[in-house]
Amino acid sequence: MRKTTTLALIAGALVALGCGAGTTDETTGSKAETGTEATAGGKSDAGKSDDKPKTAKIGQPARDGKFEFTVKSAKCGVSKVGTSMLGAQAQGQFCLVTLNVKNIGKESQMFDGSSQKAYGANGTEYSADGAAALYANKNAETFLNDINPGNQVTGVVVFDVPKNVKLTKLELHDSMFSGGVTVSLA
Repeated sequence: MRKTTTLALIAGALVALGCGAGTTDETTGSKAETGTEATAGGKSDAGKSDDKPKTAKIGQPARDGKFEFTVKSAKCGVSKVGTSMLGAQAQGQFCLVTLNVKNIGKESQMFDGSSQKAYGANGTEYSADGAAALYANKNAETFLNDINPGNQVTGVVVFDVPKNVKLTKLELHDSMFSGGVTVSLA
């Protein structure tokens, strides 16, 4: 009996967590789960016929959930990050994406660099290299960093991609559950 009750409580908790995964941001009203209204300018595209989010460019703010992202730069072709004593060697090449992350919500939100994605020209998805990012950032800006409302951090998200790959876009997320917003690198 006790085992059944415990399993029921665990199942109930998992369902409750799943129901809260797609939160609505109070600031922009965008749905974090679907991303259908997360836009480059923070304005809703709901009135447009295609209902697709805008794509931001380097230097333009792009919102997803409680975060406003501004990609400052993207540099590929880096073979090592860190110092000669402590660092990480790329399997292919590192692409270093410097971005500013501002909390536009009304409560603290954790920024996790490993929730970010990059894409090559053929649509291949690349995940962030969290270990290399620790060496690329002085104060672990992109590693599980709680950002309070109104505050912002600037850090480097690192992607280890094959040497012949050119990244064309990023998909930036306020959490692993959000729909994300696209930033063009081309």
